[in-house]
Formats: sequence, structure tokens, C-alpha cells
Amino acid sequence: MREPLLMLGALFAALGVGLGAFGAHGLKARLGESLPTWETAVFYQLIHALAIVAVAVLIRSGAEMPALRSVGWLFCAGIVLFSGSLYLLALGGPRWFGPITPLGGVAFMAGWLWLAVAAARSSAGS
Repeated sequence: MREPLLMLGALFAALGVGLGAFGAHGLKARLGESLPTWETAVFYQLIHALAIVAVAVLIRSGAEMPALRSVGWLFCAGIVLFSGSLYLLALGGPRWFGPITPLGGVAFMAGWLWLAVAAARSSAGS
């Protein structure tokens, strides 16, 4: 059975490594004061890419937590919205990308909280 979250998590991780290296070497001069913004985007992308992989592994292992798939998709949305908007802002994108960033943060938090709820429900049923 294919697990799209496993594939996406791996792709987000590879992309995060590439974007981190590109920001540190290829874009360092262009980013200037925006380099910390770029680094924050990479950091959150990599953490959540690994979280997506972990969620996918749990799904594939047959964990009895139906909410896991939703958790993975919330992390994906968080990467796109949070990290994506920060990358665009760091590159000089329109300032209206700024309000998108917190939506990604909310998706990250919702994913972690949903995972906690799913884990609590799973252990209560054991």
C-alpha cells in the first residue's frame, strides 16, 4: 500500500536540505538581513518533514489512531503556508504574504494537538 504522506515527508525533507544549503551559500548575499527568516523557514520545514515521516510510519505500522492521516496533512499544510510564506518574504515577496505565516503556524499547532488527542484516545482504548 502506498502512503502519500511518507513520500511527501521525504520530499519536504530533501527540499528543506536543498533550500537550507541554497540559502546559506547561493542566496546569502541576496538575502542579507532576511537570512534568519529563510533559516526559520528551513528549520520548521525540516522538523515537520520528519514529523510527517514519523506519522506515515505509524500509519503503515497499523497504529490504531484514525486521526493520524489528518495530523500528517495538517503538517503538510503548515509547511506550505508557514515555511512557504517565509521563503517568499525572505526573497522580497509582497508583504501580504506576512499574514499567511501564522496560518501555517496554526496548522502546525493543530497537528501536534490533534496528535496528542489521538494518542490519548488510543491509550484510553487499550
